[in-house]
Amino acid sequence: MFHDLLKTWFEWSRDLGYIGVFLMMALESTIVPVPSEIIMPPAGFWAEQGQLSLWGVILAGGLGSTFGSTICYWFSRTVGRSFIDRYGRYMFLPPETMQLAERWLAHFALPGVFLSRLLPVVRHLIGFPAGLVRMPFGPFIAVTFVGSTIWCAVLALFGAKIIGQQPALLDDPAALSAAIKDNLLWFVLLIVALGAGWMFVKWFGLRADRAKA
Repeated sequence: MFHDLLKTWFEWSRDLGYIGVFLMMALESTIVPVPSEIIMPPAGFWAEQGQLSLWGVILAGGLGSTFGSTICYWFSRTVGRSFIDRYGRYMFLPPETMQLAERWLAHFALPGVFLSRLLPVVRHLIGFPAGLVRMPFGPFIAVTFVGSTIWCAVLALFGAKIIGQQPALLDDPAALSAAIKDNLLWFVLLIVALGAGWMFVKWFGLRADRAKA
């Protein structure tokens, strides 16, 4: 069944062009399990073939992701903590996950949102805790858009290259998603390393400030 859904989402993004990319990436940034690995890479490939504009595809993906995160942000900010704590597990938002995300935002704020937008899995959920802790909306949307657009650009560029080498991937969305994830492992590890380094510097700075006090 999930394979059929992958194929349907894949076809929507193909047949609807920029609008399809926007809609699918908006869904990807909510609780709907739409993998960005089957949306942006084919769009990047089609752009390389002249059917779409590469910058148009990247912008549509970035705006779609930002729109989806905006929905998550205002949903959690509006319904409040009691609703999320009670029903979050039915939306893939168990209390322990939300608590962890809130602690992350409490410590790292906007840089934490930016890094989250560049990492699989956590990237589409960060809007919920941001709304719960009432992070300022303007800065949240700004870093979300920048991070999302970078992620979309990486996927589109890598997709154009990988699909160009293996055109048969266009006929198998699941295999395409797996191939993109394998090839982007180095990028994810780089982001994790940068985040760890930034957190260490911040932690070291706090210790130094306490020692001086």
